[in-house]
Amino acid sequence: MQNYFRFDSFNTSYKQEIIAGITTFVTMSYIIIVNPAILEAAGIPKGPTMVATIISAFFGTIVMGLYANRPFAIAPYMGENAFIAFTVVKGLGYSWQTAIGAIFIGGVLFTLLTIFRIRSWLAQAIPESLKHSFAVGIGLFLTFIGLNETGIITIGTPGAPVQIGTFSDPTVLLAMLGFLVIGFLLLKRVNGAILIGILAITFLSYIFRLNPLPEQWISMPPDIRPILFKLDIAGAFTWGFISVIITVFVMDFVDTMGTLIGVSARAGLLDEDGNLPEIEKPMLADALTTVLGSLLGTTTSGTYIESAAGIESGGKTGFTSVVTAFLFLLALFLAPFLTSVPAYAYGPALIVVGMMMIAPVKNLNFSDYSELIPAFATIILMSFTFNIGIGMTAGFILYVLFQILTGKIKTIHFGMWILSILSLLFYLFYPYHS
Repeated sequence: MQNYFRFDSFNTSYKQEIIAGITTFVTMSYIIIVNPAILEAAGIPKGPTMVATIISAFFGTIVMGLYANRPFAIAPYMGENAFIAFTVVKGLGYSWQTAIGAIFIGGVLFTLLTIFRIRSWLAQAIPESLKHSFAVGIGLFLTFIGLNETGIITIGTPGAPVQIGTFSDPTVLLAMLGFLVIGFLLLKRVNGAILIGILAITFLSYIFRLNPLPEQWISMPPDIRPILFKLDIAGAFTWGFISVIITVFVMDFVDTMGTLIGVSARAGLLDEDGNLPEIEKPMLADALTTVLGSLLGTTTSGTYIESAAGIESGGKTGFTSVVTAFLFLLALFLAPFLTSVPAYAYGPALIVVGMMMIAPVKNLNFSDYSELIPAFATIILMSFTFNIGIGMTAGFILYVLFQILTGKIKTIHFGMWILSILSLLFYLFYPYHS
């Protein structure tokens, strides 16, 4: 097995890879709690979603380890789950079954596009400024959701859409404490800071009797059948739903490309040209996981930036991912506890993850308005329209427009023309509220 994972080539060992795999799991395992909690807002039951989340993470991560031989973990993405729950279902009024149908279509498209190497070509077409703005906008979007879920910010009046929450509410105080705990642990560089913060506030909620104790702590996994194969593919094949499919398509390949390059750079896996050799292998792993996840009843999956924590701990090969995958599988038996975690315990995690995601703002060129204006529009529209797709598609259109206005039409990649046309279709067929 050492020869299969090329331990000698990477100067690593079983001990080093196991520690790295555990670190990656502890760092990103909050998704087991947070993904079902977010999708519950769409009407998808929490217990079955937790099972779908874990099985998706296990499958994607084991494929990443055994097939792609990379120390990266895969799970349902933050951002995509929020888009489905809060924009597609709650905002636009579609059923979660139809929304998951769009995820399936996107996964099949990505599998085909990856096999024919079109996906990597399209990703290369997006300018760096827009890639950075996508991460920042999604970060602010998640932060707003976290603030609202915890009660730190509440919905206001038409003249003042948001307002401060009730700080005398003990659940709001616990949420703020959760944010401080996670912040302190991050300051001390404690692995698993986010998970520890969630668990700490959850146990305090039991102590102060704000949240009932689970009737049992360990059990067989919940029944996944309420959401298994319940996706509505036919319902997603409508003109009115094209905006959702376009958005899922764009979000997935941008997120995956950015994460793959970022963690690969951290792991020292990029070649001299800044490219990841055999990039189609990890891309195929996430595409297949998205297809499987939609059949199970959850949203788009992809490589997690938290994989960098395991890499920092010495993970260099796919064996790191194998370890992480089996730890996800063990988590199946902790459902009674994991599904009892309250919103004010996981809300601070959303805020912190959002904080981490805005880091690329420092890479924006504030002196070039042809780059800055599309990036800025992307960020603010994601946040202020409460719709990630609006921001991303607006950015594509504005980027092409401002390159034309500044006489840089020849610099526009052909793939960007395709993406801008798809974005125009987004607005033509978008199901606006009356």
